[in-house]
Amino acid sequence: MKGVVDTTQGRLRGVWRGDLWSFSGVPYARAPAGSLRWRPPLPAESWDTIRDASTFGAIAPQPAALPGITSPSDPDASEPQSEDCLFLNVWTPDLDPERRRPVMVFIHGGGFTSGSGSVFLYRGGNLVRNGDAVVVTINYRLGALGFLGHRQLADADGLVGNWGMQDQVAALAWVAENIAAFGGDPDNVTIFGESAGGFSVAALLGCPAALGLFRRAIVQSGGVHVHTVEEAERAGERLASMLGVASCDRAAFEDIPSTELVAATAELGKRRPDPGLVPLPFLPTVDGTFLPIDPLAAIAAGAASGVDLVIGTNRDELTLFGLGNPALFAMDEKGLERWVANSVPGIPPLELIGAYRAARQARGERVGVNDVWVAAGTDIVFRWPSLQLAAAHTANGGRTYVYLFDWESPAFDGLLGSTHALELPFVFGAVHVPVVQMFSGGGPPAEALSRQMQMAWLSFATRGDPSHEGIGEWRGWDRAERATMIFGAHTGLVLAPRDRELEVLERYRPLPTTAVANDS
Repeated sequence: MKGVVDTTQGRLRGVWRGDLWSFSGVPYARAPAGSLRWRPPLPAESWDTIRDASTFGAIAPQPAALPGITSPSDPDASEPQSEDCLFLNVWTPDLDPERRRPVMVFIHGGGFTSGSGSVFLYRGGNLVRNGDAVVVTINYRLGALGFLGHRQLADADGLVGNWGMQDQVAALAWVAENIAAFGGDPDNVTIFGESAGGFSVAALLGCPAALGLFRRAIVQSGGVHVHTVEEAERAGERLASMLGVASCDRAAFEDIPSTELVAATAELGKRRPDPGLVPLPFLPTVDGTFLPIDPLAAIAAGAASGVDLVIGTNRDELTLFGLGNPALFAMDEKGLERWVANSVPGIPPLELIGAYRAARQARGERVGVNDVWVAAGTDIVFRWPSLQLAAAHTANGGRTYVYLFDWESPAFDGLLGSTHALELPFVFGAVHVPVVQMFSGGGPPAEALSRQMQMAWLSFATRGDPSHEGIGEWRGWDRAERATMIFGAHTGLVLAPRDRELEVLERYRPLPTTAVANDS
């Protein structure tokens, strides 16, 4: 029957969009609610009749999305929220199981508290149209329901937190079992993610349960950012206090409505007492089981040496966060020093600030407090962790490609520069959409850059090398040469771009140079 595929749970009917098939709201795991809260995901239940896959499934409980490009379904609509949220979506050129196309699985961002695989910006259709690939997007548990890590909630196997990460692994396992029916190759899967999705991809590189489920990985504005169990428990105890609950034991937490958990998580993010490098209430937790050791150490020890990697950041990541928090843009010199001291303890703030001012001045760039905060903060939170991951991966011979995105947004009279998430509409081929163009810009130059990035991502997913005719050779990154593809108004390969200011970070936070033994 046309448009119907067989999966391990049952038959699905997709929708023909004129040049591709889409399957939406496909359950890959059981609803993690009630007694299944803070438990590993279980396989989805089977069905007997043909299941309609024409509409997206519910998204994870989260704060309401603001109108615009981050809206779940489209700029004028929202999606129902439910703890029954473990759905994925598939776009494919055709349903020939013999074709075995490369598969690209996208993990959305949102600070581990918001987002979904059905955000209209993440639709896989344009990637499918421009390359012979199958694209998958997923939902996973968010906020306290997805990342609350406390030993009182530990699973019998010792799993603490990482419930949303385990969902991601379950989705990849579903892809391995079923994607051939959609024309995809289960042996050629690339995972890619941005922001919290990039953090997730980085963590999965060091996660034993995930390895073998993907062959390649793309980390966009990510790096390894994790909590220890002790840090996760402190967040959990603060959450319990806000909810008026004595402790984080399962009996007390199972009956709390998800709306209350979402509201308390939002407040927790505002009140976090220890700013830390990434001031998010929840992160993946190094629990000794699902994440046996810090993923960066695992990668440096060779955990992902057989996985090809693309990793990169945007030049001005932090402007987006300053826009959402005007106090950051109102920072004075002393405030900048305090921010640096809190974010990278052990690095003399004046030494770091001076290095950034000198490097920017040498390039003829502005050196005001805001300019230095954006530049240094971008490197501290995103770029340096990304380069540490690149160095750790190459230490064991892992093939690694690094990029730097420097296209500038026209929004707010250019205030954002090359901000966080700006590369997304270029990767997904959405720069032709009017509401997106307010953020991304449009016209022939934007469309040309979008083609360059899409073809690089597709080429990498297909054969492990992102080089293509539109950008030329993209050489692999190594510590000595640091070849970096610049994506922007003038795309091309550059050696060690904007690296002068990184010398201070390298002095105090050295890049891995050799494999690190795993003694755990």
